[in-house]
Amino acid sequence: MALPEKRNRFFIPFANLVFLLVLCISLLDKAACIRIPSQISDSVVDSPDRPLKSAVFALGSFWRSEAAFGCINGVVRTTAGYSGGLKANPEYRNLGDHAESVQVEYDPRIVGYRQLLDVFWSSHDSRQVFGQGPDVGNQYRSCIFTNSTEELRLASTSKEREQLKSRSSIVTTQIQQLDTFYRAEPDHQKFELKQHPLLLQLIGNMAEEELESSALATKLNGYAAELCPPRIQKQIDARVNEIIRKGWPVLRDI
Repeated sequence: MALPEKRNRFFIPFANLVFLLVLCISLLDKAACIRIPSQISDSVVDSPDRPLKSAVFALGSFWRSEAAFGCINGVVRTTAGYSGGLKANPEYRNLGDHAESVQVEYDPRIVGYRQLLDVFWSSHDSRQVFGQGPDVGNQYRSCIFTNSTEELRLASTSKEREQLKSRSSIVTTQIQQLDTFYRAEPDHQKFELKQHPLLLQLIGNMAEEELESSALATKLNGYAAELCPPRIQKQIDARVNEIIRKGWPVLRDI
Protein backbone atom coordinates (compact mmCIF):
# COMPACT_ATOMS: atom_id res chain seq x y z
CA MET A 1 0.00 0.00 0.00
CA ALA A 2 1.39 3.35 -0.93
CA LEU A 3 2.32 5.69 1.86
CA PRO A 4 0.12 8.76 2.28
CA GLU A 5 1.58 12.15 1.47
CA LYS A 6 2.11 14.09 4.69
CA ARG A 7 3.27 17.34 3.20
CA ASN A 8 4.13 19.15 0.02
CA ARG A 9 7.18 17.46 -1.44
CA PHE A 10 10.35 19.36 -2.19
CA PHE A 11 11.20 20.02 -5.81
CA ILE A 12 13.65 17.25 -6.73
CA PRO A 13 17.09 18.89 -6.97
CA PHE A 14 18.70 15.96 -8.73
CA ALA A 15 16.81 16.00 -12.04
CA ASN A 16 19.88 17.31 -13.80
CA LEU A 17 21.91 14.41 -12.44
CA VAL A 18 19.39 11.88 -13.68
CA PHE A 19 19.43 13.55 -17.09
CA LEU A 20 23.21 13.30 -17.25
CA LEU A 21 23.15 9.65 -16.28
CA VAL A 22 20.55 8.78 -18.90
CA LEU A 23 22.42 10.79 -21.53
CA CYS A 24 25.67 9.06 -20.67
CA ILE A 25 24.16 5.60 -20.99
CA SER A 26 22.44 6.43 -24.27
CA LEU A 27 25.58 7.85 -25.89
CA LEU A 28 28.05 5.18 -24.81
CA ASP A 29 26.13 2.08 -25.76
CA LYS A 30 28.28 -0.70 -24.26
CA ALA A 31 30.55 1.47 -22.15
CA ALA A 32 29.89 1.56 -18.43
CA CYS A 33 29.27 5.13 -17.33
CA ILE A 34 28.90 4.45 -13.62
CA ARG A 35 30.26 1.17 -12.36
CA ILE A 36 28.35 0.07 -9.31
CA PRO A 37 29.11 -2.97 -7.13
CA SER A 38 26.27 -4.98 -5.67
CA GLN A 39 26.90 -3.73 -2.14
CA ILE A 40 29.05 -1.42 -0.07
CA SER A 41 29.36 -1.87 3.67
CA ASP A 42 29.97 1.13 5.91
CA SER A 43 27.81 0.19 8.87
CA VAL A 44 28.82 1.92 12.08
CA VAL A 45 29.69 -0.36 14.96
CA ASP A 46 29.60 0.84 18.56
CA SER A 47 32.77 -0.27 20.33
CA PRO A 48 34.81 0.58 23.45
CA ASP A 49 37.07 2.63 21.18
CA ARG A 50 34.11 4.48 19.65
CA PRO A 51 31.39 4.67 22.30
CA LEU A 52 28.20 6.15 20.92
CA LYS A 53 25.38 7.87 22.76
CA SER A 54 21.77 8.18 21.64
CA ALA A 55 19.12 10.88 21.91
CA VAL A 56 15.46 10.79 20.93
CA PHE A 57 13.40 13.72 19.65
CA ALA A 58 9.93 14.23 18.18
CA LEU A 59 9.53 17.21 15.88
CA GLY A 60 6.80 16.39 13.40
CA SER A 61 6.95 13.86 10.58
CA PHE A 62 9.80 11.44 11.18
CA TRP A 63 10.58 11.44 7.45
CA ARG A 64 11.90 14.97 7.71
CA SER A 65 13.00 14.71 11.34
CA GLU A 66 15.42 11.91 10.57
CA ALA A 67 16.90 13.94 7.72
CA ALA A 68 17.30 17.04 9.91
CA PHE A 69 20.05 15.35 11.95
CA GLY A 70 21.73 13.47 9.11
CA CYS A 71 24.38 16.03 8.17
CA ILE A 72 25.46 16.99 11.68
CA ASN A 73 29.15 16.28 12.19
CA GLY A 74 29.42 13.53 14.79
CA VAL A 75 26.02 11.98 14.08
CA VAL A 76 26.66 8.47 12.81
CA ARG A 77 23.21 6.90 12.59
CA THR A 78 19.56 7.98 12.65
CA THR A 79 16.46 5.82 12.99
CA ALA A 80 12.80 6.73 12.52
CA GLY A 81 10.45 5.35 15.12
CA TYR A 82 7.76 5.82 17.73
CA SER A 83 8.01 6.87 21.37
CA GLY A 84 6.16 8.62 24.17
CA GLY A 85 3.03 6.48 24.28
CA LEU A 86 1.62 3.50 26.15
CA LYS A 87 0.80 1.23 23.21
CA ALA A 88 3.12 -1.75 22.87
CA ASN A 89 4.63 -2.43 19.45
CA PRO A 90 3.05 0.51 17.60
CA GLU A 91 2.79 0.53 13.82
CA TYR A 92 2.51 3.37 11.35
CA ARG A 93 -1.23 2.91 10.86
CA ASN A 94 -1.85 2.01 14.48
CA LEU A 95 0.57 3.94 16.67
CA GLY A 96 -1.81 4.81 19.48
CA ASP A 97 -0.61 7.76 21.56
CA HIS A 98 3.01 7.61 20.40
CA ALA A 99 4.80 10.43 18.61
CA GLU A 100 6.74 9.96 15.41
CA SER A 101 10.32 10.28 16.61
CA VAL A 102 13.94 10.02 15.55
CA GLN A 103 16.70 8.29 17.45
CA VAL A 104 20.05 9.97 16.91
CA GLU A 105 23.21 7.99 17.62
CA TYR A 106 26.24 10.21 17.93
CA ASP A 107 29.87 10.35 18.93
CA PRO A 108 30.05 12.56 22.07
CA ARG A 109 33.70 13.34 21.32
CA ILE A 110 32.57 15.22 18.21
CA VAL A 111 29.09 16.56 18.94
CA GLY A 112 27.35 17.21 22.25
CA TYR A 113 23.77 16.94 23.43
CA ARG A 114 23.50 20.74 23.55
CA GLN A 115 24.26 20.92 19.83
CA LEU A 116 21.62 18.30 19.09
CA LEU A 117 19.13 20.38 21.06
CA ASP A 118 20.06 23.37 18.89
CA VAL A 119 19.25 21.32 15.79
CA PHE A 120 15.97 20.22 17.36
CA TRP A 121 14.80 23.79 18.04
CA SER A 122 15.91 25.15 14.67
CA SER A 123 14.31 22.33 12.66
CA HIS A 124 10.65 22.80 13.56
CA ASP A 125 8.07 25.20 14.96
CA SER A 126 7.95 24.44 18.67
CA ARG A 127 5.02 26.82 19.12
CA GLN A 128 2.59 24.96 16.87
CA VAL A 129 0.15 22.88 18.89
CA PHE A 130 0.20 19.15 18.09
CA GLY A 131 1.53 19.33 14.59
CA GLN A 132 4.00 20.70 12.10
CA GLY A 133 2.78 22.58 9.04
CA PRO A 134 0.10 20.52 7.29
CA ASP A 135 0.79 17.49 9.51
CA VAL A 136 -1.69 17.93 12.34
CA GLY A 137 -2.25 15.45 15.15
CA ASN A 138 -0.86 14.11 18.39
CA GLN A 139 1.64 11.91 16.57
CA TYR A 140 3.35 15.04 15.22
CA ARG A 141 3.77 16.78 18.57
CA SER A 142 7.02 18.36 19.69
CA CYS A 143 8.83 16.46 22.43
CA ILE A 144 12.31 15.89 23.85
CA PHE A 145 12.76 12.42 25.32
CA THR A 146 15.48 12.41 27.97
CA ASN A 147 17.69 9.51 29.05
CA SER A 148 19.30 11.00 32.16
CA THR A 149 19.13 13.73 34.77
CA GLU A 150 21.74 15.70 32.83
CA GLU A 151 19.73 15.51 29.61
CA LEU A 152 16.64 16.64 31.52
CA ARG A 153 18.55 19.64 32.86
CA LEU A 154 19.92 20.60 29.45
CA ALA A 155 16.54 20.11 27.76
CA SER A 156 14.73 22.22 30.37
CA THR A 157 17.30 25.00 30.13
CA SER A 158 17.11 25.03 26.34
CA LYS A 159 13.31 25.20 26.45
CA GLU A 160 13.43 28.18 28.81
CA ARG A 161 15.88 29.90 26.48
CA GLU A 162 13.64 29.17 23.49
CA GLN A 163 10.63 30.65 25.29
CA LEU A 164 12.55 33.86 26.03
CA LYS A 165 12.96 34.50 22.30
CA SER A 166 9.32 35.54 22.17
CA ARG A 167 6.64 35.88 24.84
CA SER A 168 3.80 36.37 22.37
CA SER A 169 3.26 32.62 22.06
CA ILE A 170 3.96 29.54 24.15
CA VAL A 171 6.56 26.88 23.38
CA THR A 172 4.47 23.70 23.33
CA THR A 173 7.39 21.26 23.41
CA GLN A 174 7.02 18.53 26.00
CA ILE A 175 9.97 17.08 27.92
CA GLN A 176 9.43 13.45 28.83
CA GLN A 177 11.58 10.63 30.17
CA LEU A 178 12.20 8.08 27.44
CA ASP A 179 10.59 4.72 28.09
CA THR A 180 10.87 2.68 24.90
CA PHE A 181 11.87 3.70 21.41
CA TYR A 182 10.20 1.50 18.80
CA ARG A 183 11.87 1.30 15.40
CA ALA A 184 9.49 2.19 12.56
CA GLU A 185 8.89 -0.07 9.58
CA PRO A 186 11.60 -0.25 6.86
CA ASP A 187 9.54 1.88 4.44
CA HIS A 188 10.02 4.87 6.75
CA GLN A 189 13.78 4.58 7.23
CA LYS A 190 15.95 6.99 5.19
CA PHE A 191 12.73 8.07 3.48
CA GLU A 192 14.12 11.23 1.86
CA LEU A 193 17.08 9.34 0.38
CA LYS A 194 14.78 6.69 -1.05
CA GLN A 195 13.04 9.32 -3.15
CA HIS A 196 16.25 9.66 -5.21
CA PRO A 197 17.13 6.32 -6.87
CA LEU A 198 20.28 7.76 -8.43
CA LEU A 199 21.79 8.43 -5.01
CA LEU A 200 20.92 4.90 -3.91
CA GLN A 201 22.71 3.59 -6.99
CA LEU A 202 25.74 5.75 -6.32
CA ILE A 203 26.24 4.13 -2.91
CA GLY A 204 25.81 0.60 -4.23
CA ASN A 205 22.12 -0.24 -3.80
CA MET A 206 22.50 -1.34 -0.20
CA ALA A 207 20.22 -3.92 1.33
CA GLU A 208 17.56 -2.42 3.62
CA GLU A 209 19.24 -3.43 6.88
CA GLU A 210 22.58 -2.05 5.72
CA LEU A 211 20.99 1.17 4.51
CA GLU A 212 19.42 1.77 7.91
CA SER A 213 22.75 1.47 9.73
CA SER A 214 24.92 3.23 7.16
CA ALA A 215 26.65 6.46 8.22
CA LEU A 216 26.91 7.50 4.57
CA ALA A 217 23.20 6.90 3.96
CA THR A 218 22.45 8.91 7.11
CA LYS A 219 24.28 11.92 5.73
CA LEU A 220 22.84 11.52 2.22
CA ASN A 221 19.35 11.38 3.71
CA GLY A 222 19.90 14.91 5.00
CA TYR A 223 21.37 15.96 1.67
CA ALA A 224 18.40 14.57 -0.26
CA ALA A 225 16.07 16.67 1.87
CA GLU A 226 18.29 19.75 1.34
CA LEU A 227 18.80 20.02 5.09
CA CYS A 228 22.60 19.94 5.16
CA PRO A 229 24.48 23.17 5.82
CA PRO A 230 25.13 24.98 2.50
CA ARG A 231 28.82 24.09 2.57
CA ILE A 232 28.06 20.39 2.95
CA GLN A 233 25.34 20.51 0.27
CA LYS A 234 27.84 22.01 -2.19
CA GLN A 235 30.51 19.51 -1.21
CA ILE A 236 28.22 16.56 -1.87
CA ASP A 237 26.95 18.15 -5.10
CA ALA A 238 30.54 18.32 -6.31
CA ARG A 239 31.27 14.68 -5.40
CA VAL A 240 28.14 13.38 -7.09
CA ASN A 241 28.75 15.42 -10.24
CA GLU A 242 32.36 14.22 -10.35
CA ILE A 243 31.27 10.58 -10.19
CA ILE A 244 28.75 11.10 -12.97
CA ARG A 245 31.32 12.90 -15.09
CA LYS A 246 34.04 10.27 -14.64
CA GLY A 247 31.82 7.23 -14.30
CA TRP A 248 33.99 6.07 -11.40
CA PRO A 249 34.02 5.25 -8.55
CA VAL A 250 30.98 4.68 -6.41
CA LEU A 251 30.31 7.13 -3.59
CA ARG A 252 31.93 5.67 -0.49
CA ASP A 253 32.33 8.66 1.78
CA ILE A 254 31.73 12.40 1.96
